[in-house]
Amino acid sequence: MAIAAALWGTDGLLRLPLAGELPAASVVFWEHVIVVLFLLPFLPSALRALARCGWREWIAVLVIGGGASALATALFTAAFQTGDPVTPLVLQKLQPLFAMLAAFVVLGERLRAGYLLFAVPALVGAWLLAFADPLQVQVSALRTALLALGAAALWAGGTVLGRLVSAKLRPRDVTALRFSVGLPVAAVIVAAQGSPFAVGWDNALGLVLLAVVPGLLALSLYYVGMQATPAARATLAELAFPATAAIISVTVLDAALSATQWLGLAVVVCSVTALGWHERSRPDPVVVTGEPVKVKT
Repeated sequence: MAIAAALWGTDGLLRLPLAGELPAASVVFWEHVIVVLFLLPFLPSALRALARCGWREWIAVLVIGGGASALATALFTAAFQTGDPVTPLVLQKLQPLFAMLAAFVVLGERLRAGYLLFAVPALVGAWLLAFADPLQVQVSALRTALLALGAAALWAGGTVLGRLVSAKLRPRDVTALRFSVGLPVAAVIVAAQGSPFAVGWDNALGLVLLAVVPGLLALSLYYVGMQATPAARATLAELAFPATAAIISVTVLDAALSATQWLGLAVVVCSVTALGWHERSRPDPVVVTGEPVKVKT
């Protein structure tokens, strides 16, 4: 899970050259197109597997594809366009809290008190990492806040529902269905915003890398890990994303981190690593689930 989230951290490096050339909606649309083309041979078997599932899995796949894959990205981008860039980053840190609540309601996961020993430092570290001065943050603009909260809730829901469908669908099937469902939603967003569908061949390489590395490859690893990872634990592993993004910003994009941001980076890495070690080696895991998830291959 943490490796997949770390691959998401390369998103900024690959997306930055495209951001100055293309609207965000167009980039999201072509990301889905490219991944769907890669996974097209597996789509029939994924649809057959989904046909054998119940209504809960059908709804989960629709929400994952249309919500977590396409709509959440559009909402998060719109939050940056309608207000200050600080507010979306602040509110995105609430995603683990949404995921913990959803995991309790949807999956019946139980969190022991020891979970806070990992969750609280990880959230504090993510906050420190996000801002050069963590004490000078103001959350304003209701519309911006609602858009950012909507994106965080959808991403958190995608984590929990991904765990749900992993009980009956293989990781390859979930990935194929996610992008196939997300593609028409992304197309609707492009049309609604009046963004162009045509992007030009000079952007093709960047779009392919963006779709394959933080998209196809990361999500394939993500759903493999999701088969055996409780959603409440997975959402903390996803905090490896800002850590990787920070390292890339410093080493490749010539950005600078403040002392508190370096501290936040260290706290996130240590918290996520310690949680994984504890759950593998200790007889008393802090996230309690039902029967292990098993899928026939």
